[in-house]
Amino acid sequence: MLKRDFPKIHFYDQDFVDIYDKTWAWIQDCWGAGSENSAIEGKFFSYPGSSVIRQADAVFSSFFLVYSNRIYQAHPSLDVFYERQEPSGAIRSAYTIETGLPAVEQDNPEGLGLPLFAWAEFNLYHKSANKKRVKDVIPILHKYLNWIDTVFRRPNGLYEVPPAATGMPNSLREEAAYPVDFNAVMAINVLYMSALADILNDKDASFQYKRHYFSLKTRINNLMWDNEDGFYYDIDKNEKRLPIKTIAGYWPLLAEIPNDDKAERIIDKLQNPRFFGSPHPFPSMAVSEPGFDENGHGFRGSVFPHLTFMVIKGLELYQRWDMARECATRHLYFVLDSMSPDGNHHKGNLWEAYLPLREGPAQWPGRPDFPRAQYLTYDGLSTICLTIENIVGLFISLPRKTVDWIIPNLEIMGVENLSLKKNMITILSNKSGRGWEIHMESEKLYYFTINILGKKKKTLPIPSGKCSMLIDKL
Repeated sequence: MLKRDFPKIHFYDQDFVDIYDKTWAWIQDCWGAGSENSAIEGKFFSYPGSSVIRQADAVFSSFFLVYSNRIYQAHPSLDVFYERQEPSGAIRSAYTIETGLPAVEQDNPEGLGLPLFAWAEFNLYHKSANKKRVKDVIPILHKYLNWIDTVFRRPNGLYEVPPAATGMPNSLREEAAYPVDFNAVMAINVLYMSALADILNDKDASFQYKRHYFSLKTRINNLMWDNEDGFYYDIDKNEKRLPIKTIAGYWPLLAEIPNDDKAERIIDKLQNPRFFGSPHPFPSMAVSEPGFDENGHGFRGSVFPHLTFMVIKGLELYQRWDMARECATRHLYFVLDSMSPDGNHHKGNLWEAYLPLREGPAQWPGRPDFPRAQYLTYDGLSTICLTIENIVGLFISLPRKTVDWIIPNLEIMGVENLSLKKNMITILSNKSGRGWEIHMESEKLYYFTINILGKKKKTLPIPSGKCSMLIDKL
């Protein structure tokens, strides 16, 4: 293939394919917001018309931009933040495009964002195999960690941060001194920093980060877990649990904090319509909470695609592949049905947030700018990343030279012309006269693991060129 293009997906529901293709076309509008007159130049990912570039946008967009076949690079947006690191190690959550200065809000004076850079970099490494980048970013992330520890870590080992730093304004968590999501994200941060140190074979650094992780994990389990309710809660400055169930209680899944029993109890609430098992998964506040609003009202019930993504990635870590796929599929149907009231998917918008109990964009009284249309930072996670990884079911690691395909049921689907560094691969399943068959095409050798219906699992070396396999013969 001479012409570089986005990878194609094949799926039995053409609407999923159409919205995937359209998202790539729309992303062009989010690109290259810098200019010669602005302090932040060049290419980066930002909401069209925004005067700032946000840390959350840089991190979350990297998870789907890695699938663009390098047409849109994922790393320049992250580098905007690294380049502005202060001598103290501080990196602020947003910068003004024109001046390059921090855009700090009154209720978050230090401009603290959710520290998810290490998670994003680990994912980038597995999609690019760029070890040099890992070596370059680790010192930056280490200084950033030290700054957060110095300013926000308290003698109890947890992080006391303003509720605004969680990115969930108006979620009725004003009393939270130690938010469960921020502390779980810090655990994610050091867990993935340990993994990045392992990539560089730095055993000492890896051990130190892992020790930090286990210390945080123990404190979160001791202080934030409510055994009676089976849920993780924020705690106030007296370390008293604040029993409001919000989606923030699911970040510990992504941090691999709960043991199997605890995980089972919080995952059950994702299926229970009284809690987070609403028709459109997953509301930002449990349906049973007095503060829940079926119109969304910001973080009092709206479904935010980036938080749905977080929960689904947490489910994967506990091997709940079927549930992750079912929720991703349901979520995507609601996204499609919310595009336009007359059911015309070709003319409508994707939205920053959705209603939890029926299709349509969420509402927030007094905030006419909410939700933003075409907020692709969040929506691309659904229409591109979840589509490839959870609905089609492909998981790729370049350094390991592996492609895992988890297929819960046999359907016509797959991906075509996905770039693995300098290797284009195509993997498609369809039914022929001989039964279900998987066709593959590749320029170089890689290892392919297929896991069908949880019953058949096999790893095969796939040579360069074209080949096919019959599933019945596996």
